[in-house]
This record gives sequence, C-alpha cells and structure tokens, in this order.
Amino acid sequence: MELMDKLGESAGCIAGRLGSLKPQIAIVLGSGLGDLAESIEDAVAMDYRDIPNFPVSTVPGHKGRLVTGYLEGKCVMCMQGRFHYYEGYSMEEVVYPIRTMHLLGIRSLFLTNAAGCVNTAWHPGDLMLISDHIKLIADSPLRGQNPDGLGDRFFDMSSAYDKELLAAAEKAAETKGIAVRRGVYMLFTGPGFETPAEVRFARIAGADAVGMSTVPEAIAASHMRMHTLGISCLTNMAAGILDRPLNHEEVLETGERVKASFTALVREIIRTWPEDKL
Repeated sequence: MELMDKLGESAGCIAGRLGSLKPQIAIVLGSGLGDLAESIEDAVAMDYRDIPNFPVSTVPGHKGRLVTGYLEGKCVMCMQGRFHYYEGYSMEEVVYPIRTMHLLGIRSLFLTNAAGCVNTAWHPGDLMLISDHIKLIADSPLRGQNPDGLGDRFFDMSSAYDKELLAAAEKAAETKGIAVRRGVYMLFTGPGFETPAEVRFARIAGADAVGMSTVPEAIAASHMRMHTLGISCLTNMAAGILDRPLNHEEVLETGERVKASFTALVREIIRTWPEDKL
C-alpha cells in the first residue's frame, strides 16, 4: 500500500471516531507531560494499536494514546507518547502521526520534549522555546518518494519554528510568571545519551540543548506548511558538564518536579494561540 493510501486509512479511522470534533492544534506530549491529556474535556481517546498503520510507543512515560477534545477553549489532538528513531522505527514512521493529523485538517503543531541542557549558564528544570534546530544525521523523514499531497520536494526551513508562535509563547510565559529560555535544539539518535565530546561539539555548533526527538516531526510539519511551536524541558545537564553519569530516571524526576509550571505554560499558550494559525 502506498504512503498516501496508508495515511488516508489512518485518518479515516480517526475521523470516524471523532464525530463532530474538529481538532485545530496537534500536541505531542513529551516525557513527563502525558498527564495533560487527562484534563481534556469531551475527550475521545484511541490507543495507537487501534489505528491502522500506526506505530506503537515503547518508551516509559509514553502511554501510546491519541486523545482529542477541548483544552482551554481550543479543540486539540494530543499524542500521549511519540515515536523515536532509536526504537527501531524509520524516520517515515516517526513522523507518520504528524502527517495523519495534517490530513485531518490540522494546521498547527505544538511539540514538547525532555532534553539535555548544553548551555552552561542554564539549569535543569528550565523551559526552552525552540528557535531553531540542528540535524547532522544523514537520515531524513523525507527521504524517498515525495507524495504531491504532502508538500514540495524542496522546501524552505528558515521558519521551521513559527516566529509569531514563539512571540505568543513568550507573552504567555510572562502572563503566568514563568521564566523561559529561547535556544537551539540539536538532534542525536540515541538511545545512549551523548558523549562529553559530542556535547562539547554541540555547544561549539551553537546548540543550547540536545535530545532524541522533535526534529523529524518539525521537518515533516515544515514540509506540509504547518505552524510549529516547540518547547523543551531541560531535565538534566548534558554529559561532561557535571561529574556524574546520566540516567532516564533523572529525566523523569525533573519532568515531574516542573510538571505544574510546564503544564500551566502549555495551557496558557493553547488559550492564547493566535487565531490566524488555526
């Protein structure tokens, strides 16, 4: 089955479950933020395994459900758990849900993640608005045939993270009294954390944070001309900055510690999402 046929089958299955719900914003909930979906009103939840052609998330802290309903007055579609390249999925499979949501008519994408902090002036628990990203690995979610129904073969990436949404997010943070950073996210494939040498390289290259997700999704969204906002919760200092080993438990613990402020910020951003981006 061709990609567009698979996407159409997935989108048709989801649309059939949604009834009158017309989602406006797609939200990918990263590690530690999955509980936000529990507060969605008039929710329709679908397990990934029940959606034709969808991958299934295997990472702790990722429930593996698609939840659609109302949050802060907006109709949203939340991914409770994303797919990662290191799980064995292809880049095309990693971005499959983003493409499916686009076929459902969604024009805005809100990406969240947990990331390692590279900027030595910052601290674990800081929240970073993603202004740009760096991807040096060769693979791409757009490698191979380019279906005309998704976007142009060659496309602009100079505004992968929407500048108007960045400004709106900063204003939302100010309204809630939550400090945020603005910086560059660099993709590594994982699942092993980055080496101290790789972290030094990332800093020299201009990165403020490193992580194992988000970039493929942002690329696919840019290809389809979706309006994208990204936020990283900086859960730990990256390798070599502090004299101690890294572990996933620290990621989850820091995510839990800042969950209240992160959730409050996400809700305010959704509440004030610019109308022209819906």
